[in-house]
Amino acid sequence: MNALRCKRIYDPPEETDGFRVLVDRLWPRGVSRDAARIDLWAKDIAPSSALRKWFGHDPARGEEFAALYTAELEQNPAAGDVCSAIRERLRTGNVTLLYAAKDNARNHAAVLRTWMKEKI
Repeated sequence: MNALRCKRIYDPPEETDGFRVLVDRLWPRGVSRDAARIDLWAKDIAPSSALRKWFGHDPARGEEFAALYTAELEQNPAAGDVCSAIRERLRTGNVTLLYAAKDNARNHAAVLRTWMKEKI
């Protein structure tokens, strides 16, 4: 199987990215749509605005955020649809989940990747 990766939207696109999916609810500042080279904007599966604001990228809230976001994903019908589409894309190449957060380790894309790997 090919790789499901996470990467900052601000990092330059690479051929090895494969199918590029933006998983932020808001369009990232300073990135043009042409430069982003995204194949899918899956804003419907991003954390709710209330959860995103509560988290505020506070490392102390990381574990609780992951649990709350996972619960949101389980209740979100769009998440299952996107997960199915990504499963299909992984059959033919890599898929890269793109996010704008500065913290590469503690962000919603990492939580989403973990959740999707369990579903796939």
